[in-house]
Amino acid sequence: MNTARKTAVVICPGRGTYNKTELGYLKEHFPDPALLAEFDCQRASNGQETLSDLDNAERFSLAKHTRGDNASGLIFAATLGDFLSIDDTGIEVVAVTGNSMGWYSALACAGATSPLNGFKVANTMGTLMQETLIGGQLVYPFMGDHWQPDLAKRDALLGLVTQIDTRADHILLPSIHLGGMLVLAGNEAGLSAFESAVEPVDGRFPMRLGNHAAFHTHMQRPVADKGARALDSGLFRQPDLPLIDGRGSIWWPHATNIHALHDYTLGHQVTEAYDFSRAVEVAAREFAPDMFIVTGPGTTLGGAVAQSLILADWRGMNSKAAFKAEQTSTQLLVAMGMAQQRGIVAKR
Repeated sequence: MNTARKTAVVICPGRGTYNKTELGYLKEHFPDPALLAEFDCQRASNGQETLSDLDNAERFSLAKHTRGDNASGLIFAATLGDFLSIDDTGIEVVAVTGNSMGWYSALACAGATSPLNGFKVANTMGTLMQETLIGGQLVYPFMGDHWQPDLAKRDALLGLVTQIDTRADHILLPSIHLGGMLVLAGNEAGLSAFESAVEPVDGRFPMRLGNHAAFHTHMQRPVADKGARALDSGLFRQPDLPLIDGRGSIWWPHATNIHALHDYTLGHQVTEAYDFSRAVEVAAREFAPDMFIVTGPGTTLGGAVAQSLILADWRGMNSKAAFKAEQTSTQLLVAMGMAQQRGIVAKR
């Protein structure tokens, strides 16, 4: 083995990362035209517009490109393409994790599904989510501009969420623990009650997420049930790389129960809160990588990774300034969606 290689944990982004600036991302970066053609065939056989046509569109359409049945396939393909583009002569990937829908991408990157089966899982679940579109999501920060942990504020917000959820006809639950952000999910009454109860932040938050359902809550049980019926455990296999899930649990190569992985992916992962912060913390503590590589599309997940490392007090980082000092010194975080950073890890 080349001991000069740097170790890396790869992190796969979720929904909301393929936007206007990502239009054409597959055309520019996807390294395997034959594989992309197979994804397109799978979509066409389902009566869906191909990824190539969506990616090559003249202009970005919020209504079309962010729909779950389209966004999931685009994001999965962009992520897998970036993973396949990592220069393995200089980088040793030691583990893979993802945020929310990025779990489906992580499965394929780690080898727990084939690329085609992984695409089937992501595309099917994205389509089922869009068909039902139960509930919604919003985002609200508990960290300030300097990214200093404020666990008391986080706990107070979670207490408010619990209180609202107890009201008649209100549903509000934690959906994703996303670094310094809380992603909450619920019905209209629950989401509106939270929006009315909290102080606006930066003129943006609380921010509703368009075309997003109440992911990672019990409201998605009908979707989980349909997904489990449509996607059997034969689509899964032993991973080649360790996989860190939305609980912080690790699925190890040669030691994974395939049926349990199937049940988690189409059960708990769909209907219970996804703790991305915990996944990043476990990645740091268990694998101590030289770097974290966030695949494309998009560049929005990097902040949540940095904040998760701060919450974990990784390498003594306790603020945005401390993270920036570490980043300047070691290039700890690389976002492949950023052209100037992509070259650090991608094959030339």
